[in-house]
Amino acid sequence: MKCIIKRRALFSASHRYWLPELSAAENQQRFGPCTQPMGHGHNYVLYVSMLGELDRYGMVLNLSDVKQVIKREVTQPLDFSHLNEVWPEFSQTLPTTENLARVIWQRLAPHLPLVNIQLFENPQLWADYEGKGMEAYLTVGTHFSAAHRLALDSLTYEENCDIYGKCARPNGHGHNYHMEVTVKGEIDPRTGMLVDLVALEKVLEDMVVEPLDHTFLNKDIPYFAEVVPTAENIAVYIASILKEPIINLGAELHKVKLIESPNSCEILAADLAKALIPMNEKELAIAGV
Repeated sequence: MKCIIKRRALFSASHRYWLPELSAAENQQRFGPCTQPMGHGHNYVLYVSMLGELDRYGMVLNLSDVKQVIKREVTQPLDFSHLNEVWPEFSQTLPTTENLARVIWQRLAPHLPLVNIQLFENPQLWADYEGKGMEAYLTVGTHFSAAHRLALDSLTYEENCDIYGKCARPNGHGHNYHMEVTVKGEIDPRTGMLVDLVALEKVLEDMVVEPLDHTFLNKDIPYFAEVVPTAENIAVYIASILKEPIINLGAELHKVKLIESPNSCEILAADLAKALIPMNEKELAIAGV
Protein backbone atom coordinates (compact mmCIF):
# COMPACT_ATOMS: atom_id res chain seq x y z
CA MET A 1 0.00 0.00 0.00
CA LYS A 2 1.37 3.41 -0.99
CA CYS A 3 1.41 6.29 1.46
CA ILE A 4 2.58 9.92 1.44
CA ILE A 5 4.54 11.03 4.48
CA LYS A 6 5.65 14.56 5.32
CA ARG A 7 8.61 15.81 7.34
CA ARG A 8 8.81 19.35 8.73
CA ALA A 9 12.06 21.29 9.08
CA LEU A 10 13.01 24.85 10.05
CA PHE A 11 15.79 27.23 9.11
CA SER A 12 16.45 30.96 9.24
CA ALA A 13 18.22 32.80 6.44
CA SER A 14 18.59 36.17 4.78
CA HIS A 15 18.53 37.17 1.12
CA ARG A 16 18.52 40.18 -1.16
CA TYR A 17 16.75 40.78 -4.46
CA TRP A 18 19.10 42.67 -6.76
CA LEU A 19 20.07 42.25 -10.42
CA PRO A 20 23.35 44.00 -11.34
CA GLU A 21 22.26 44.53 -14.95
CA LEU A 22 19.46 46.80 -13.72
CA SER A 23 19.86 50.32 -12.40
CA ALA A 24 19.10 51.10 -8.76
CA ALA A 25 15.79 52.66 -9.82
CA GLU A 26 14.84 49.62 -11.90
CA ASN A 27 15.70 47.24 -9.07
CA GLN A 28 13.68 49.36 -6.65
CA GLN A 29 10.71 49.41 -9.00
CA ARG A 30 10.78 45.63 -9.47
CA PHE A 31 11.71 44.40 -5.99
CA GLY A 32 10.79 47.25 -3.62
CA PRO A 33 12.27 47.08 -0.10
CA CYS A 34 13.80 43.66 -0.87
CA THR A 35 16.64 45.58 -2.57
CA GLN A 36 18.05 46.90 0.73
CA PRO A 37 21.86 46.45 0.66
CA MET A 38 22.04 44.45 3.89
CA GLY A 39 19.23 42.14 2.82
CA HIS A 40 16.43 40.86 5.02
CA GLY A 41 15.63 37.55 6.70
CA HIS A 42 12.88 34.98 7.24
CA ASN A 43 12.17 32.06 9.50
CA TYR A 44 11.44 29.45 6.85
CA VAL A 45 9.23 26.42 7.42
CA LEU A 46 9.87 23.50 5.07
CA TYR A 47 7.60 20.50 4.46
CA VAL A 48 9.10 17.58 2.54
CA SER A 49 6.48 15.15 1.18
CA MET A 50 7.55 11.65 0.13
CA LEU A 51 5.73 8.71 -1.44
CA GLY A 52 6.45 5.05 -0.88
CA GLU A 53 5.19 1.61 0.02
CA LEU A 54 4.39 0.75 3.62
CA ASP A 55 6.89 -1.81 4.87
CA ARG A 56 6.29 -4.59 7.37
CA TYR A 57 7.10 -2.17 10.18
CA GLY A 58 4.28 0.16 9.09
CA MET A 59 6.62 2.84 7.71
CA VAL A 60 7.40 4.31 4.31
CA LEU A 61 10.76 5.57 5.52
CA ASN A 62 12.42 5.90 8.88
CA LEU A 63 11.73 9.55 9.72
CA SER A 64 14.87 9.76 11.81
CA ASP A 65 16.88 8.91 8.69
CA VAL A 66 14.86 11.43 6.69
CA LYS A 67 15.60 14.09 9.30
CA GLN A 68 19.33 13.52 8.93
CA VAL A 69 19.17 13.75 5.13
CA ILE A 70 17.25 17.04 5.28
CA LYS A 71 19.66 18.39 7.87
CA ARG A 72 22.75 17.40 5.87
CA GLU A 73 21.50 18.56 2.47
CA VAL A 74 19.36 21.58 3.35
CA THR A 75 18.97 22.99 6.83
CA GLN A 76 22.59 22.76 7.95
CA PRO A 77 24.00 24.69 4.96
CA LEU A 78 21.07 27.15 4.85
CA ASP A 79 20.47 27.93 8.51
CA PHE A 80 21.78 31.40 9.43
CA SER A 81 23.14 31.86 5.91
CA HIS A 82 22.88 34.57 3.27
CA LEU A 83 21.07 32.67 0.53
CA ASN A 84 22.53 34.65 -2.37
CA GLU A 85 25.96 33.29 -1.48
CA VAL A 86 25.43 29.85 0.07
CA TRP A 87 24.65 27.77 -3.05
CA PRO A 88 26.01 28.26 -6.59
CA GLU A 89 22.46 28.04 -8.03
CA PHE A 90 21.78 31.51 -6.63
CA SER A 91 24.69 33.17 -8.41
CA GLN A 92 22.53 33.39 -11.55
CA THR A 93 18.97 33.25 -10.13
CA LEU A 94 17.56 35.08 -7.12
CA PRO A 95 16.66 33.00 -4.04
CA THR A 96 12.92 33.67 -4.14
CA THR A 97 10.62 31.37 -2.20
CA GLU A 98 9.56 29.44 -5.30
CA ASN A 99 13.11 29.15 -6.63
CA LEU A 100 14.45 28.09 -3.24
CA ALA A 101 11.80 25.34 -3.12
CA ARG A 102 12.95 24.16 -6.56
CA VAL A 103 16.61 24.03 -5.57
CA ILE A 104 15.81 22.24 -2.30
CA TRP A 105 14.02 19.59 -4.40
CA GLN A 106 17.14 19.19 -6.53
CA ARG A 107 19.28 18.74 -3.43
CA LEU A 108 16.97 16.15 -1.85
CA ALA A 109 15.74 14.23 -4.92
CA PRO A 110 18.81 11.91 -5.14
CA HIS A 111 18.18 10.77 -1.56
CA LEU A 112 14.40 10.79 -0.98
CA PRO A 113 11.27 9.75 -2.98
CA LEU A 114 9.89 13.28 -3.23
CA VAL A 115 6.41 14.26 -4.38
CA ASN A 116 6.27 17.85 -3.10
CA ILE A 117 8.40 20.53 -1.51
CA GLN A 118 6.41 23.20 0.31
CA LEU A 119 8.31 26.20 1.65
CA PHE A 120 6.79 28.94 3.81
CA GLU A 121 8.56 32.30 3.80
CA ASN A 122 5.93 33.50 6.26
CA PRO A 123 2.39 32.37 7.17
CA GLN A 124 0.94 34.41 4.28
CA LEU A 125 3.38 33.43 1.54
CA TRP A 126 4.58 30.00 0.44
CA ALA A 127 5.60 28.00 -2.60
CA ASP A 128 5.04 24.42 -3.76
CA TYR A 129 7.31 22.57 -6.16
CA GLU A 130 6.66 19.11 -7.60
CA GLY A 131 9.74 18.43 -9.69
CA LYS A 132 8.36 19.61 -13.05
CA GLY A 133 11.16 21.65 -14.56
CA MET A 134 10.66 25.35 -13.83
CA GLU A 135 6.96 25.00 -13.00
CA ALA A 136 5.95 25.97 -9.46
CA TYR A 137 3.04 27.24 -7.37
CA LEU A 138 2.96 30.37 -5.23
CA THR A 139 0.29 31.05 -2.61
CA VAL A 140 -0.54 34.43 -1.11
CA GLY A 141 -2.81 34.78 1.89
CA THR A 142 -4.88 37.82 2.79
CA HIS A 143 -8.18 38.64 4.52
CA PHE A 144 -11.32 40.73 4.48
CA SER A 145 -14.40 41.12 6.66
CA ALA A 146 -17.95 41.00 5.34
CA ALA A 147 -21.54 40.26 6.32
CA HIS A 148 -24.04 38.07 4.48
CA ARG A 149 -27.37 36.34 4.75
CA LEU A 150 -27.98 32.85 3.39
CA ALA A 151 -31.47 32.67 1.94
CA LEU A 152 -33.29 32.18 -1.36
CA ASP A 153 -35.96 34.74 -2.23
CA SER A 154 -38.09 31.96 -3.70
CA LEU A 155 -38.42 30.24 -0.32
CA THR A 156 -40.22 31.20 2.86
CA TYR A 157 -38.32 32.18 5.96
CA GLU A 158 -39.12 28.81 7.51
CA GLU A 159 -37.92 26.95 4.42
CA ASN A 160 -34.68 28.96 4.37
CA CYS A 161 -34.13 28.19 8.06
CA ASP A 162 -34.54 24.50 7.31
CA ILE A 163 -31.71 24.76 4.77
CA TYR A 164 -29.39 27.41 6.22
CA GLY A 165 -30.25 27.39 9.92
CA LYS A 166 -29.38 30.58 11.83
CA CYS A 167 -27.61 31.93 8.74
CA ALA A 168 -31.07 32.69 7.28
CA ARG A 169 -31.95 35.26 9.95
CA PRO A 170 -33.18 38.45 8.25
CA ASN A 171 -30.46 40.88 9.30
CA GLY A 172 -27.50 38.72 8.38
CA HIS A 173 -24.24 38.08 10.24
CA GLY A 174 -20.53 38.63 9.61
CA HIS A 175 -17.22 36.82 9.25
CA ASN A 176 -13.52 37.53 9.12
CA TYR A 177 -12.65 35.74 5.89
CA HIS A 178 -9.14 34.42 5.23
CA MET A 179 -8.35 33.96 1.54
CA GLU A 180 -5.50 31.97 -0.01
CA VAL A 181 -4.86 32.44 -3.72
CA THR A 182 -2.55 29.98 -5.47
CA VAL A 183 -1.04 30.80 -8.86
CA LYS A 184 0.91 28.52 -11.15
CA GLY A 185 3.67 29.43 -13.57
CA GLU A 186 7.21 29.03 -14.85
CA ILE A 187 10.04 30.34 -12.68
CA ASP A 188 11.98 32.99 -14.54
CA PRO A 189 15.60 31.72 -14.85
CA ARG A 190 16.99 35.15 -13.98
CA THR A 191 14.66 36.67 -11.39
CA GLY A 192 13.63 33.37 -9.79
CA MET A 193 10.02 34.56 -9.81
CA LEU A 194 7.00 32.93 -11.41
CA VAL A 195 5.00 36.14 -11.04
CA ASP A 196 5.62 39.73 -9.98
CA LEU A 197 4.66 39.37 -6.30
CA VAL A 198 4.07 43.08 -5.75
CA ALA A 199 1.75 43.18 -8.77
CA LEU A 200 -0.08 40.04 -7.63
CA GLU A 201 -0.66 41.45 -4.16
CA LYS A 202 -1.98 44.67 -5.73
CA VAL A 203 -4.44 42.68 -7.86
CA LEU A 204 -5.74 40.87 -4.77
CA GLU A 205 -6.09 44.13 -2.89
CA ASP A 206 -7.71 46.10 -5.73
CA MET A 207 -9.94 43.37 -7.16
CA VAL A 208 -11.03 41.48 -4.03
CA VAL A 209 -10.10 42.89 -0.64
CA GLU A 210 -11.02 46.52 -1.18
CA PRO A 211 -14.36 45.87 -2.98
CA LEU A 212 -15.51 43.15 -0.52
CA ASP A 213 -14.14 44.38 2.79
CA HIS A 214 -16.75 45.67 5.26
CA THR A 215 -19.67 45.07 2.90
CA PHE A 216 -23.01 43.34 3.25
CA LEU A 217 -22.47 41.01 0.33
CA ASN A 218 -26.14 40.46 -0.52
CA LYS A 219 -26.78 44.19 -0.92
CA ASP A 220 -23.42 45.73 -1.85
CA ILE A 221 -22.17 43.23 -4.45
CA PRO A 222 -24.56 42.93 -7.43
CA TYR A 223 -23.59 39.32 -8.14
CA PHE A 224 -24.97 38.25 -4.76
CA ALA A 225 -28.33 39.89 -5.25
CA GLU A 226 -29.37 36.64 -6.92
CA VAL A 227 -26.65 34.21 -5.81
CA VAL A 228 -26.58 33.05 -2.18
CA PRO A 229 -23.21 34.19 -0.74
CA THR A 230 -22.12 30.91 0.80
CA ALA A 231 -18.37 30.47 1.26
CA GLU A 232 -18.42 28.24 -1.82
CA ASN A 233 -20.15 30.85 -4.00
CA ILE A 234 -17.90 33.63 -2.69
CA ALA A 235 -14.84 31.55 -3.63
CA VAL A 236 -16.27 30.95 -7.12
CA TYR A 237 -16.90 34.69 -7.49
CA ILE A 238 -13.37 35.59 -6.36
CA ALA A 239 -11.86 33.04 -8.75
CA SER A 240 -13.86 34.48 -11.64
CA ILE A 241 -12.67 37.99 -10.80
CA LEU A 242 -9.00 37.00 -10.53
CA LYS A 243 -8.58 34.65 -13.47
CA GLU A 244 -7.95 37.21 -16.23
CA PRO A 245 -5.86 39.70 -14.20
CA ILE A 246 -3.52 36.87 -13.13
CA ILE A 247 -3.17 35.72 -16.75
CA ASN A 248 -2.22 39.31 -17.58
CA LEU A 249 0.60 39.03 -15.02
CA GLY A 250 1.97 36.01 -16.89
CA ALA A 251 0.76 33.33 -14.47
CA GLU A 252 -2.28 31.08 -14.16
CA LEU A 253 -4.82 30.99 -11.35
CA HIS A 254 -4.69 27.52 -9.81
CA LYS A 255 -7.10 27.73 -6.89
CA VAL A 256 -8.82 29.94 -4.36
CA LYS A 257 -9.28 28.79 -0.78
CA LEU A 258 -11.66 30.72 1.45
CA ILE A 259 -11.74 30.14 5.19
CA GLU A 260 -14.90 31.22 6.96
CA SER A 261 -14.48 30.93 10.73
CA PRO A 262 -13.08 28.19 10.65
CA ASN A 263 -14.76 26.22 7.86
CA SER A 264 -13.19 26.41 4.42
CA CYS A 265 -13.73 25.59 0.77
CA GLU A 266 -11.46 25.45 -2.28
CA ILE A 267 -12.23 26.25 -5.90
CA LEU A 268 -9.93 24.89 -8.60
CA ALA A 269 -9.65 27.36 -11.46
CA ALA A 270 -9.83 24.49 -13.96
CA ASP A 271 -13.41 23.82 -12.80
CA LEU A 272 -14.46 27.46 -12.81
CA ALA A 273 -16.51 27.37 -16.01
CA LYS A 274 -18.73 24.66 -14.57
CA ALA A 275 -19.36 26.50 -11.30
CA LEU A 276 -19.77 30.13 -12.24
CA ILE A 277 -23.21 31.61 -12.66
CA PRO A 278 -22.76 34.02 -15.60
CA MET A 279 -22.53 37.71 -14.82
CA ASN A 280 -24.12 40.30 -17.06
CA GLU A 281 -22.12 43.16 -18.56
CA LYS A 282 -22.98 45.55 -15.73
CA GLU A 283 -21.82 43.09 -13.07
CA LEU A 284 -18.59 42.42 -14.98
CA ALA A 285 -17.92 46.14 -15.23
CA ILE A 286 -18.52 46.64 -11.51
CA ALA A 287 -16.20 43.74 -10.73
CA GLY A 288 -13.56 45.30 -12.98
CA VAL A 289 -13.36 42.38 -15.42
